[in-house]
Amino acid sequence: MKLDRYLLLSWKRVLIIACVWVLSVLLHNLIYGLFYEHFSRTGGDEPVFFILAVIVIPLYFIISLLYTVIRLVRSRIS
Repeated sequence: MKLDRYLLLSWKRVLIIACVWVLSVLLHNLIYGLFYEHFSRTGGDEPVFFILAVIVIPLYFIISLLYTVIRLVRSRIS
């Protein structure tokens, strides 16, 4: 199935997801720290890596986890 390539979890993929999450948090803080004066004047924040760390990566992990569990349950039933 084509979805297995993207959604089926392994320990390697879980480690990669965790590392990408940590990297996006660090990049968010680094960019915010480097451009602090600009963000203070405009009243904004760095949105790209923040959205990745808070929404996209956890959502991908939850969907992948559910897909993996459903596939394991179906394979044990059959």
